[in-house]
Amino acid sequence: MITYRATLDVPAHTLRTVTRWIAAHRQVRDIRPWQRVATARTQALLVLRWFSGSTRVHLLARDAGISIATAYRYLHEAIDVIALRAPDLHDVLATARDEDWPYVCLDGTLIPTTQLHGPKNPSGAESWYSGKHHRHGGNIQVLCDPSGYPVWVSPVSPGSTHDITAARAFALPALYPAAAAGIPTLTDAGYQGAGAGIWHPLRLPANPHLDDVTHNKLLTGLRSVAERGNALLKKTWPALQMITLDPHRLTEITAAALVLLHLQRGTRRPRW
Repeated sequence: MITYRATLDVPAHTLRTVTRWIAAHRQVRDIRPWQRVATARTQALLVLRWFSGSTRVHLLARDAGISIATAYRYLHEAIDVIALRAPDLHDVLATARDEDWPYVCLDGTLIPTTQLHGPKNPSGAESWYSGKHHRHGGNIQVLCDPSGYPVWVSPVSPGSTHDITAARAFALPALYPAAAAGIPTLTDAGYQGAGAGIWHPLRLPANPHLDDVTHNKLLTGLRSVAERGNALLKKTWPALQMITLDPHRLTEITAAALVLLHLQRGTRRPRW
């Protein structure tokens, strides 16, 4: 067997912060902390390796010197600890008001998962199968600031859920008051009929009016930077490109990925 050194493409302060969070969690929750088979730093390194390299759990277990079952338990525990630091939508919108953001951008993305034969939806199709993307996964709504940086992610919906349906469940109730306060939400055409304050491209007839064409072009230009928000999450953390864990865990996984993204880039606000 050949051994070699490896470098994790994550800032050292991210590892230190996650280690501190896990250590504090253990101090509060553990009745017998001396029975832990790995340190908080080892657990933090395990979860960061999983996010940054989509490393297989049996390899993480081998390198940490723990069993595969313990590795899975430590991975899920660390994800939960990090996800608890994810910002609430109301806090994000309060920051937007304080910092005078001209608008926010909302977009949906599919987080792919391995094939799942789960419950059927009313049409008889698999709930976790997206007909739009032709693959299994979960629908996540991502809110971005005017620069296109992701600031909030929604709980997961099955992949067959339309963006407008997921937005009505998790985002629109908070976005309507924000729009009334002067912070509209820019979206794509998938959010037709979302309501007042949710700006989306208009459906144009065969011979559209110049004003409507201009409206669509201006709106598309403003929200085009939001397309980078989903890419930032998925490219920074390759684990989001194919989830092999329980798809219901996507809520915590994407929330943890958002926290790590902000932590890595030093953009976490004090109130978050």
